[in-house]
Amino acid sequence: MVLPMDWKDYKVILYRNQPSGWVAEIPAIEGCYALMPTRTEALAELREVFGAIAAEYLDRGVEAPVDTTELVHA
Repeated sequence: MVLPMDWKDYKVILYRNQPSGWVAEIPAIEGCYALMPTRTEALAELREVFGAIAAEYLDRGVEAPVDTTELVHA
């Protein structure tokens, strides 16, 4: 049985995209990112993208990727 993916199980990276806009992404899930003019819009769009990808994983019976993302300050 494949369990549904949960947004809370993944780290979200948010950063400024120059010259304008914001990128929000979940590095553990290939293709799970959003580029929007504001932080709020980027995070909202990322939730939509995550939902679509999660539904696809569930429909295909594929296990969700495990988040192994580590945040390190260099």
